[in-house]
Amino acid sequence: MMNFSGRSYCGELNPADVGREVHLFGWVDALRDHGDVLFIHLRDRTGIVQIVFGPEFASKEICGLASTLRNEFCVSVSGRVIDRAKGTENPSIDTGNIEVVATDLTILSRSRALPFNISEKAMVAGADTPAAEAVSEDLRLQYRYLDLRRPTMQDNLIKRHKMNQCVRKVLDKNGFIEVETPMLTKSTPEGARDYLVPSRHHPRHFYALPQSPQLFKQLLMISGFDRYYQITRCFRDEDLRPNRQPEFSQLDLEAAFIDESFIFELVEKLLVRMFDIGGIRLTAPFPRMTWQEAVETTGTDRPDLRFGLTFIEATDIFADTGYSIFKQVLHRGGHIKGFNVKGASGQLSKNVLQNEYAREIVPGFGAKGMTWMRVTDGKLDSNIVQFFSDAEKQSVMERFRVEDGDVILMIADPSRSLVNTVLGQLRLNVANRLGMIPMDTYRPVWITDFPLFEVTDEGITSSHHPFTAPDRTDFDPEKPEELLSLMSRAYDIVINGEELGGGSVRIHQKDLQQKIFRALGLSDQEVENKFGFFLNALEYGAPPHAGLAIGLDRAVAMVLKTTSIREVTAFPKNRSAFCPLTQAPAEVAYEQLAELGLLDIRGKEELPGTSLRKDRVDHLAWVSRLGILDAERTVIESAVAAAEQMAGRVQAQAGNTEPAFSVSDLKNRFRDGGSPVRCPHAQKGELFRNAPAVKGDYFKVATILE
Repeated sequence: MMNFSGRSYCGELNPADVGREVHLFGWVDALRDHGDVLFIHLRDRTGIVQIVFGPEFASKEICGLASTLRNEFCVSVSGRVIDRAKGTENPSIDTGNIEVVATDLTILSRSRALPFNISEKAMVAGADTPAAEAVSEDLRLQYRYLDLRRPTMQDNLIKRHKMNQCVRKVLDKNGFIEVETPMLTKSTPEGARDYLVPSRHHPRHFYALPQSPQLFKQLLMISGFDRYYQITRCFRDEDLRPNRQPEFSQLDLEAAFIDESFIFELVEKLLVRMFDIGGIRLTAPFPRMTWQEAVETTGTDRPDLRFGLTFIEATDIFADTGYSIFKQVLHRGGHIKGFNVKGASGQLSKNVLQNEYAREIVPGFGAKGMTWMRVTDGKLDSNIVQFFSDAEKQSVMERFRVEDGDVILMIADPSRSLVNTVLGQLRLNVANRLGMIPMDTYRPVWITDFPLFEVTDEGITSSHHPFTAPDRTDFDPEKPEELLSLMSRAYDIVINGEELGGGSVRIHQKDLQQKIFRALGLSDQEVENKFGFFLNALEYGAPPHAGLAIGLDRAVAMVLKTTSIREVTAFPKNRSAFCPLTQAPAEVAYEQLAELGLLDIRGKEELPGTSLRKDRVDHLAWVSRLGILDAERTVIESAVAAAEQMAGRVQAQAGNTEPAFSVSDLKNRFRDGGSPVRCPHAQKGELFRNAPAVKGDYFKVATILE
């Protein structure tokens, strides 16, 4: 029986261990055969150490066994630590000044040929590091258990573990209690689709996997726990994005008898400690910026503050302009804004500005065009400057604080929202193009005072979630104009243009919560069905409380500077929300569906495919969505039988070849027309609040095809 006691770890050996007998376990990372002497790199989760097999130290049998080693064999090695000969040290590994001369070897498990290279360390000083192969991500995920052996991946997950430890220590020190909330709960959609879980004990009823523990953590505050947190899994059936997972980890916290300042101070303390694990220094307190200021100066509520290019208002400068394009925009209540790219005239030539940005890039952002001006010899220079008055030119130069070599970029449009959005995208594009974004700089900022509501095609919805406290309570839930003027007591923490987390002060009065539900157009029955238990809880002395959630995957990825959250997740899904390792999601057995009562859940129609187990005529009726009368069944059965006979004869004549198919002429069939009805939101004008531009009773959108 193998003796696993007295184990030493490869990466923990150092010169102080010279002369000591050690017992190591791990995987063969790389091999170098010099004939009589064999060198291997032995790897475990702490690091790599070089092992030497030679007749001077090991028996002939052990040396022979060592000659059969291959990459990723799992082995046990016993031997003595010695200093490396001078000049043979390997600075690419932490144990490069020592090595272990083997006296015993046991092969615990052999490995097949690898689907991709795992080794990341050179065996000899000065040699090239093993090149990272161009391995597809799906292949890496299919063999994730091998991919996770790579030191880079292990380091990522170990540092993630340390960040979780750091979070727990800080929160424990500040009086927070870790409480687990349910994974199987009630469906209360929060902006994304729920993942539903059918119940066998309650047929035709479903649990939902939590998008967040929102209501449970508020109930814990009502329960008197005062300060709660957990590192929890959350699930959202969202549209696919490259850096998004259907399941993710979240640091969730809530506290009672506090306000925003407590959350800001606590989270800043947490993030400073977490980022320090990655060698990144954040300085607290973090600056704060209102949502309005962020949007008006950077075009987004997730501003990247590592560089300038903040927006400058120019609408008033051209109030009486003779320039026709600006004049038309202002006549329609439009706006003109821009920013100054200092000293960029040499990099942004006239050709680049006119042919790339004005004609291609900016229209791709949704604007009709872009106005640009360069500063040469103290004067504005562009194709349109001739249409500006001297006063307008002077005002532009003063307002934008120009110097020779500067470039001014402006957007004009009837929609202020479009101006800000396009300028925000243009700001990032220019900064990336000119290398203005320092890669090793981190600029956190709190974004506050978000609008409480926003207008969508479905009507008025919550900007965050319906449990966020408004900035005031004296509003009429039946008046859309009043609702859209409300600000929320919500806040987001943003670093380098990426939102890491967000939260809010919560509503703790039942009457105010009911007003918010009415403002959202929820009926009393809908409120009772979805949130009745929560409203009841608010009647039992609910304390003022607030909270926040941080996306841990995103935070860890930023700290470790990885390109994707999949690099800091042990077993992620791919970009299609599919798991190449386990082949999930997958079909389930017919019997499982039957046991869960999912085959005829509404008593009217079955799941696709179940009808294949029934009569062919019934299957034909289901596929064609036609009802078949009893009197028709005999005729249809005869027709189906005749068709089967014909198909059989054709197949017999064709032998083993695939049957051919022909398609008859197609004809369009439309439903009977009805009377068109205008959307009530369009009648009230609510539908157009977020429109980039309006023409009559229609949205006016960017041109797609000329």
